[in-house]
Amino acid sequence: MRQGFHDEPNLLRERVQHEIDKIDRGDDWYTYKSCMNEDFDAILLGYALCSNGIIGLSSKKYKIVVPKAHDCITLLLGSKERYKEYFDSHKGVYWYSAGWLENTPMPGKERYDFIRNQYIEKYGEENADYLMEMEQNWFNEYQWCTFIDWPEFNNTGHKEYTKQCAEFLKWNYDEVTGDKSLLVDFLNGNWDESRFLIVPPGKTIQPSYDEQIITVAECVKQPFNLSMRK
Repeated sequence: MRQGFHDEPNLLRERVQHEIDKIDRGDDWYTYKSCMNEDFDAILLGYALCSNGIIGLSSKKYKIVVPKAHDCITLLLGSKERYKEYFDSHKGVYWYSAGWLENTPMPGKERYDFIRNQYIEKYGEENADYLMEMEQNWFNEYQWCTFIDWPEFNNTGHKEYTKQCAEFLKWNYDEVTGDKSLLVDFLNGNWDESRFLIVPPGKTIQPSYDEQIITVAECVKQPFNLSMRK
């Protein structure tokens, strides 16, 4: 699934549900199923709550397993508790990782120059400077560029780039060591209820608005509306 779907939670939900429906029908692996006479045990949903992008998802045939997390940072750090501890002790954190740096423009000089050049082409230089000033206002909410470093990879270049971003933005730089254990247990089927939500067939996912983050709900016919969050 394309990373950019995160920017549009309703579209993300639509696309993921489409893939789940294909699995339910057997459309994505019909030949294999016919030859091997085997079936899936579960659908592993490699998303977190992700701006409510997974709310309302359901399978008619298989259980769905989802990590209990607000976003992918929990998956990179290894637990929702560790995520909360750091978040509570560092005001205004913007997380950087190898995956994010390789797949999307992150706050920094390169992103700034790219967006400014687009504005210049469309609106002229004077208007571009004004638009960039408005566009950068949300940066005032942040104070930290924090890079998540998994020891399994050589992230020297990524860390250096994040330091340059922090310098350009005038934010503090920090590094934390990531932990793959949550993802490993996710893939290996070690699904304890404290870390994973197991959604039975015919049920769906809804926010719990507590430390559990997500919970199981009955399916509803109408699609989830983001305005319900208010």
